[in-house]
Parts: sequence; C-alpha cells; structure tokens
Amino acid sequence: MNRRQNIIFLLILFALAAAAPLIVTDSYNRGVFTIILINSITVLGLNFITGLTGQMNLGTAGIMAIGAYTSALLSVKAGVSPWLTLIVSMVMGLAIGLGLGYPSLRVQGVYLALTTIGFSEVVRMLLSNFQWTNGIRGVNGIPNLNLPGLDGGDPLIRYYIYLALVVIAVTIAFRITNSKYGRLFKAIRDNYEAVQACGVNIATPKIMAFTLAAVYGCIAGSLYALHMGFISPSVYTFDYSTTFVVMMILGGIGSVPGCVLGAIICTILPEKLRFLGNWYWIVFSIIILLMILFRPYGLISLLGGKKNGAEKGR
Repeated sequence: MNRRQNIIFLLILFALAAAAPLIVTDSYNRGVFTIILINSITVLGLNFITGLTGQMNLGTAGIMAIGAYTSALLSVKAGVSPWLTLIVSMVMGLAIGLGLGYPSLRVQGVYLALTTIGFSEVVRMLLSNFQWTNGIRGVNGIPNLNLPGLDGGDPLIRYYIYLALVVIAVTIAFRITNSKYGRLFKAIRDNYEAVQACGVNIATPKIMAFTLAAVYGCIAGSLYALHMGFISPSVYTFDYSTTFVVMMILGGIGSVPGCVLGAIICTILPEKLRFLGNWYWIVFSIIILLMILFRPYGLISLLGGKKNGAEKGR
C-alpha cells in the first residue's frame, strides 16, 4: 500500500466508524466501539517505539495506568475539569517518555523488555498500596468529557467525542510516520549500526519515539478512565500490555492503518466469541495465532496485494 492507498483506507475506516453507532444502537455495543477507539490510540503510540523504532515496550499498562489515575484523581479529588486532566495526562506522558527513555538507551532487546515490564509492575504495586490512590479499591465516580450543550454521559455523544480525538491522533501519527522522523525511526530499526556510522545521534530519535508512545498511552489511559467512570490497579497487568502488542502485530507492524485495524479485530473478536463460555479465550488465541502465522506482515498486507504489503505501507 502506498501513501494514497493508506489515506483512502483510513478514510473508509473513519466513515464506517462514524456510521457504526447509528446502525448498532444498543449501549453495550456502543461501549465496545468506544473501547476500540481507546485501544487504537494506545496501539498507535506503541507503534512509534516498537513498530517503527524496533524497541520492545511491554510497559504499556503502566503508562496507561499513570494517565488514567492522573485524570481520575484530579477530577474526583480536586474537582479539575476532565479536559484539563487530559492535558495534564499528556504532560505526564512527556515526563514518562523522558524519564524512561534515557535509561532505556543503555539496554536493548530482551533487557529493554524486562525493564519496561518492571516499570509497569512497579506502577501497579504503587497504585495498589498508596492510600491516596484508594489502593486496590480503585477510584470511582470519575466524570465524563463534556462539551458545551452536550452531555458526555450519553454513550453516543461520548463516542463521537472520542472519535474526533482518534482522528487527530491518527493524523499526527500518519504525518510523523511519513516524515523524516518516521524514516529515521525505521532506519534505526532496520540497521542500527549503519545509522550510527552515518554520524546520526540515535539517542534523540529513540527518546522521541519513547515519548510519543508514552503521550499516546497516557491519553488513552485518561480516556479509558473517563469512559469507564471507575478504575482499579487490577486492570493494568502484564497481560494488558501484551494485548496491545498483539493488536499491533496482527494489524501490521509499522503501519498506521494496520494499528487501527488490529485494535478493531482484537477488541470485537473476543466479544463475538463469548458465547463459547470458558473456551472463548482459547479459540480467540488460536485464531490470532493462525492469522499471525499466515499473515506475518499483518492483515493490512492483504490490501497490499503482496506478502510484504505491510512493509510497503509503512
């Protein structure tokens, strides 16, 4: 897929997303659609550091937890506007990206993965044990994002607010991916030594990628808290982090449309398989495994016409 094809595919996805809650009108499915939007932002962020730069990040749950608790605590305990808490969550993402990005320069591969896992677990344990975070009881009564004259408590209105934010997030991610910074990210991923030999300071783009991933993750975490109205540390586990990695791989590593596609499939498919009872997760895992085995470049490669269509769509 070339750039034009990517844009057309994204426009089709946005058109379907705009029509979906008008066709499926029950509150439960509208809630699932909203979770898809939140997951899309998370995977887009993860794509910067893992998909484009090739640095494994398994600490997405910890990043989202910080964004979620920032919005939850500020809005519930300090009475701050949810929109302002969303901005503060972005600032927290910047702090995480810089704070975690610099130490990560000294480690790569499995060691970086272990570092991010440790970060996520530390965040979860702190949230579970601090009294000001309500410990394992979590935070309840989180308000919705409202607009003048519009009630964010309405699932339909909330969905379209979130959809507008996703359009902005996708546009920024697409422009960065197709800019000189995106090409630099991919060069670091594909040939780390060659980039260094060219005299490029790889520390700056790696920290930039980590920061983008953290900002997107914190935004998604904040939106999740404002959508659910309740959060607890038990949500932000290692399994939660790996779910987003699966979404990215399934859709197409390095591809912006692929990230959105992966988020859609990995959110909807488990819901449609729940009629299987306790077997649904096993069936879901087998389906995902088969998809990855037969389409190693992601489902987005199906639209490219060749095995490496996802690579070309990056």
